[in-house]
Amino acid sequence: MTNVYQQIAGKIDEMSKSQVKIATYILENQSTVPFLTVSKLAKKAGVSDATVVRFATLLGYSGYPEMHKLLQNSVKEQLTTSERLKISQEVYNQEPMGVYEVFQDDMANIHTTMETLDEQAFHQAVESLVSARKIYIIANRSAAALGVFLQYYLEMILENVELLQSLEISSEKLHQLNKKDVVIGISFSRYTKSTVQMFSFAKKKDAKTIAITDNLLSPLVPYADIPLTASSQMPSLIDSFVAPLSLINALIMFVGKEKQEDIHSHLNVLEDIWQHFDIFQNGKMQE
Repeated sequence: MTNVYQQIAGKIDEMSKSQVKIATYILENQSTVPFLTVSKLAKKAGVSDATVVRFATLLGYSGYPEMHKLLQNSVKEQLTTSERLKISQEVYNQEPMGVYEVFQDDMANIHTTMETLDEQAFHQAVESLVSARKIYIIANRSAAALGVFLQYYLEMILENVELLQSLEISSEKLHQLNKKDVVIGISFSRYTKSTVQMFSFAKKKDAKTIAITDNLLSPLVPYADIPLTASSQMPSLIDSFVAPLSLINALIMFVGKEKQEDIHSHLNVLEDIWQHFDIFQNGKMQE
């Protein structure tokens, strides 16, 4: 057992009957508990949400988010995709309301991200992006979708953004890096080795590094000048990228706010190009 489970087991004698219910459920369901929100754990253990929060405090944590993060770190990197699918079947039942639990978990991820956001680091990231000579985004596998979205809108604002994915194809581009550049590494558990390798190389080249990842124990964080975390926990074969995308939305909006005077003329040029090539469907339906 990891330290968090040992701590729970060691304090059972000090717990109330309701807290013992929580402890028993956690110790008997170590593979699924890290994926449960406060409300879900409370429901499974047959106690109130407030009792779950007090339980975390009893163990010496600041609240449920801190305890939850330790529970997550104890299991998520060990799980294969097929194991996560099995957990999904255990957590999400087949009742008609089950689909709404997915939305609730996404909302919980956003709420956790808001609670744990380092606002100072966020604004440092915005300042770094605005002043960068060139911005490189490193994102692979499922995180590539986040990288494409971030690159698309930052390029519209700053015009100096490049997305790097394949280590074999993109590695030679990193030789141009210097302290005037910014490199954004995006990766979530299970972390992609190539992303970590390229991100660590960027740090060696003295580029400003920004990590967008799930927690401060991520392998990207040791190489990050500015770590930004967003919760992506979901008891499923997929990660929930709702909160990371929300964080990226915020970054884009604040960068746009800083560059709003430059954006207007640039967008006008883009509109002319889009109109010339008839990019968008007009509002009238074809008969």
